[in-house]
Amino acid sequence: MMIQRRSRTLAAACLIAATATLAVSGCSKSETTNDAGGDSSQGAQAAKSPEAASGPGCSLQTYGAPKIDLKDAVVGFSQSEKEANPFRIAETQSIKDEAAKIGVKKLLTTNAQSQLSKQISDIQDMLSQGAQFLIIAPLNSDGLEPALKAAAAKKVPVLTIDRKVNSEACKDYVAFLGSDFVEQGKRAADAMIKATDGKGKVAILLGASGNNVTTDRTKGFVDQIKAEAPGIEIVAQQTGEFARDKGQQVMEQLIQSKPDITAVYAENDEMGLGAVTALKAAGKKPGKDVKIVSVDGTRNAVQALVNGEYNAVIESNPRFGPLAFATAQKFYGGEEIPENVIITDRAYDETNAKESLGGAY
Repeated sequence: MMIQRRSRTLAAACLIAATATLAVSGCSKSETTNDAGGDSSQGAQAAKSPEAASGPGCSLQTYGAPKIDLKDAVVGFSQSEKEANPFRIAETQSIKDEAAKIGVKKLLTTNAQSQLSKQISDIQDMLSQGAQFLIIAPLNSDGLEPALKAAAAKKVPVLTIDRKVNSEACKDYVAFLGSDFVEQGKRAADAMIKATDGKGKVAILLGASGNNVTTDRTKGFVDQIKAEAPGIEIVAQQTGEFARDKGQQVMEQLIQSKPDITAVYAENDEMGLGAVTALKAAGKKPGKDVKIVSVDGTRNAVQALVNGEYNAVIESNPRFGPLAFATAQKFYGGEEIPENVIITDRAYDETNAKESLGGAY
C-alpha cells in the first residue's frame, strides 16, 4: 500500500515537472526597472526530479474538494508584501499572466502590504467573493490558521508558494511550491568560500523573522561555512528585513562597529544592494574590498555582478504562475500532488552574469 502510494506521488511529481519545464514562467523598497519580470524565455521555472519531492501525495478525493474546471472558476491569489521589489512584482505578474494564458474565468488578487491581519482578511474576503481555488504567498509561516480554516470549511483547496506554512498538508493546504532554502544558503556559502578563498570575517544580513525562508537560508549558510571553511568567521548577524533601505542602514552600522568585515552574505538581493550603497559611501569597493553574495536573482544584483561590485547571486525564482496552475490542473485531474514541490534555481557569478542578465527579473 505504501509502495503504491509513493509510486503515485512520484508519478505526480514527474508530470508536474514535465509540465512546468514546458511552461515558461514570468523582499522592501528598491530601485526597480519596469521589466522586473525579466526575459521570460530565459526564466522558466521547473520542479526538480521526483526524488526531490517529499511528503505524502494529496489528491482531490483525499482533500475532499469538488472538481472544477479552472476555465469556469474563480481563483484567488494572496500576495504577502507590497509589489515594490522585483521578486514580488515578478511573482504577481507571473500568476496574472498564466491565469490569462490558460483562460481562468476570474482571477482575484490581493496584497497584504506586509500585514498578517490583512492577509487573513484578504483571503476571507476572496472566499466571500466566491473563490474556488486559492494560491497564497504567505507572509509568515505561522498565523494564517484562521484563513486556512475558512478555506477548508468551504472545501476550497490552497496552494502555498515561496514560503511554507506550519500547518497540515492535505488538510489545511494541498502543497507547497518553492525553493529549497537550506540548499540556497549552502550554495551561497560555497560561493562565499570561493570568493574569499575560505578566509575572512563575514556579516550576515538576515531576512525578516517569522518565516522559514530566513531560518533556512541562515542554517544552510552557517552550517556549510562551519563544515567547509574554518578560516571564515561569522562576526555579525543582523536583520535587514529583506529591504534595501534597512540593509543599507545595517551595513552602515556594521562598517562602524565591525570595520574589519571582509564579506557580506545578504539573504536577499535588496539587502545586498543596500550594502553596496553603504560600502561605496564609506569609500570601500564592494566586490573587491568586501565580497558580497546574496540570494534572489534580480536584474539589479546580476548587473552589479557584471559591474564587478558583487561576487555571486543564488537565484530564487519567483515565476510561479505556470507551475502553480499546472499543479492545480493535475490536482483537479485526480492526480496526487507531493506535499513539497521543490523548484530548481540557477546561480550567477562573474563567468555567466553578462550572458544571463536577460533571464534575471
